[in-house]
Amino acid sequence: MNLNNLSAKKICRLVSAGMVLSMLVITSILGSIMQDIRIFIAGGTLTLCAFFWIWLLVLSFGKRLSHFTSDLCRTLDNMIDGNEELQKSDDSETLFARINHRLIRLYEIMQENRRKVDMERQELQILVSDISHQVKTPVSNLKMVTDTLLTKPVSEEERMDFLKGIRSQTDKLDFLFQALVKTSRLETGAIRLEKKNSSLFHTLAQAMSGIVYAAEKKEIAVSVDCPEDLTISHDSKWTSEALFNLLDNAVKYTPSGGKISVSVVQWEMYVEVKVTDTGKGIPESNQASIFRRFYREEEVHEQQGVGIGLYLAREIVTRQGGYIKVVSEPGQGSEFSIMLPIR
Repeated sequence: MNLNNLSAKKICRLVSAGMVLSMLVITSILGSIMQDIRIFIAGGTLTLCAFFWIWLLVLSFGKRLSHFTSDLCRTLDNMIDGNEELQKSDDSETLFARINHRLIRLYEIMQENRRKVDMERQELQILVSDISHQVKTPVSNLKMVTDTLLTKPVSEEERMDFLKGIRSQTDKLDFLFQALVKTSRLETGAIRLEKKNSSLFHTLAQAMSGIVYAAEKKEIAVSVDCPEDLTISHDSKWTSEALFNLLDNAVKYTPSGGKISVSVVQWEMYVEVKVTDTGKGIPESNQASIFRRFYREEEVHEQQGVGIGLYLAREIVTRQGGYIKVVSEPGQGSEFSIMLPIR
């Protein structure tokens, strides 16, 4: 007989029958040896009592086992069907309740992982769509210019204009790819921000060096108010990148002869870096959207850029435990504030 093929109920019945039979055999042997009818009576009585209680135990165990398997199958069926809410057992002491609790926990983890995968898939689709949209225009312009140069005779002056246009479009593509690489490396964890106690003045100076030429070209007055001895815990390289993106936007959207001021205010828990300009301003309805990846307002499409600078700046600041806020009115300029924790 192969016990592996028997059900739990049959095994219990076989064990019970074996115990009763063993008691009957022992009683018969003792009765034969002692030649006393009382031994047969006592042994028979004990055997009947044992049979009754064993039968009751097997019956109870069978019902509990049947209830356990049906509940377990129902829980597994709900998991397979993808039901959001699984039935929880009221009795936390039973074996099924403990197994059911672990199954529900496993199912919740699986559901959470599934939601994360779906969200990442949606983000990837949006990213591919955004990249396609951003690349489409400069690639189309490059194809049009090169086709013109290859098929039509042009003057030297026209040829130089076309070449400048090609350079402008390739610069835009290069800027887009660099911004995407930085964003991707941050989001995937390929680069981890390392906060160290360092001079905020030095970080700000690095950011300022990237916009000095563009500001002078537009005759924009830039003022800076930052204590030279101020030291906070931050990633100098990436914080400088975030500040540069804010300053670069300020230069782009501030008209010639305008003003940009940078000031640093130290609060109890945070250090605030304000970048204020006298540019065109941002309508309140658009202020929640400007930090989205590849977002650009319709009226600024003539300006160079791909709409990823503010998104990247917010990612850098957020990953250091800080945040960015903006106050702006159309025609009154904008004020961006980076809030960085002191520790």
